[in-house]
Amino acid sequence: MKRNLLDIEIEIEKADIASQPELDAVVNAANAQLAPGGGVAGAIHNAAGPALYQECRKLAPIKPGEAVLTGAYDLPNKYIIHCLGPVYGKDKPENELLANCYKNSIRLAEKYNLNSIGFPGISTGIFGFPAKQAVEVVFNTVLAESPEIKHLKKIKFVVFSDEDLQLYKKKLQEISAG
Repeated sequence: MKRNLLDIEIEIEKADIASQPELDAVVNAANAQLAPGGGVAGAIHNAAGPALYQECRKLAPIKPGEAVLTGAYDLPNKYIIHCLGPVYGKDKPENELLANCYKNSIRLAEKYNLNSIGFPGISTGIFGFPAKQAVEVVFNTVLAESPEIKHLKKIKFVVFSDEDLQLYKKKLQEISAG
């Protein structure tokens, strides 16, 4: 599904975040040490190769809401933006920290003049953030940041499950209709 929102193409697709060759950068839902792990971090590190972790080690640790940029190595992108989402029920305030992930990632993309970025669902896996609540935060943050966006022309949400796909599509339809 694709929609234009304030001169930015928003796309939603159920796919592998590590296989997005049309994007300048993909976002890694990282852990604090920026180390290989499970879920999104595991998929990105596995696809990018061991050189990614060598660069990441110099940038770690990061705090919830923070984002850092590295090369993409064996991924088909120019960069990877790593951000640490909040653990739901532990890192407070959850909504603000999650919003900071998206805001800081978008700002890094702008700083490096990137035209396109791909986001996974941040914190909605093992970090336990309720997906419906996360989608609200995601779109509210993108809308709030949009007046400052000059270079990004495409934001893609690359989701893992059919349920997430439906949540993102529904929210994008509500926003673009209203």
